[in-house]
Amino acid sequence: MPGYQTRNKSIVIGGRTYQLRVLSDKLQFSDPDGHGARLGISSAQWSLFGQLWPAGRLLAQAMCRFDIAGKRILELGCGIGLASLVLVQRGGNVVASDIHPLAEPFLAYNAALNALPAVHYRQLHWDRALPTLGRFDLIIASDVLYERNHAALMAEVVRRHANPRAEVVFTDPGRGQSARFSRMLGLQGFDATMTRCRMEDADVEPFRGRLLHYSRDALPAS
Repeated sequence: MPGYQTRNKSIVIGGRTYQLRVLSDKLQFSDPDGHGARLGISSAQWSLFGQLWPAGRLLAQAMCRFDIAGKRILELGCGIGLASLVLVQRGGNVVASDIHPLAEPFLAYNAALNALPAVHYRQLHWDRALPTLGRFDLIIASDVLYERNHAALMAEVVRRHANPRAEVVFTDPGRGQSARFSRMLGLQGFDATMTRCRMEDADVEPFRGRLLHYSRDALPAS
């Protein structure tokens, strides 16, 4: 027994049904060797990677129709990896990343569960440089702006890993940090558009969900 319980969940994205292994609930926790704790993952946060969140579903839906031709793509905080799986299914060149020690095996299991090729994965600490990761044409993430310092952290990740001509797509459930993040990307030369979206089928307007799309034709002049 791995020390935690899982279940399989089905979700339809773009007319295709994806099978996902997720944690059985948000109370699951298993860190027998303290690896997660050393990475700064508390017991309260431990299970968050292993859930299918509304913002993750929204990002996967966006990636189902996004123009990915010729683009190198990075997913931040991939968790169970649904958006990356959708991109791989479309033939995308994707690197998924997370800090959680179980994100990589869950991603590999979910790729196999859907008869997809393995997704390239890198463990990424948002506050540490990782030059070998390289640069990308498209950087995506879902619900990563949930603490006050995350806007600055994410803006710095984008600065380190976005190509001069690049796009960034984040989905956010309206936590309040997206405006700050948009201002920071504006200083990097990105233009921003925001679309309000349903996070749940029962949501009514004005929708709290946000699809944030940033684009930059070239680095701003120094």
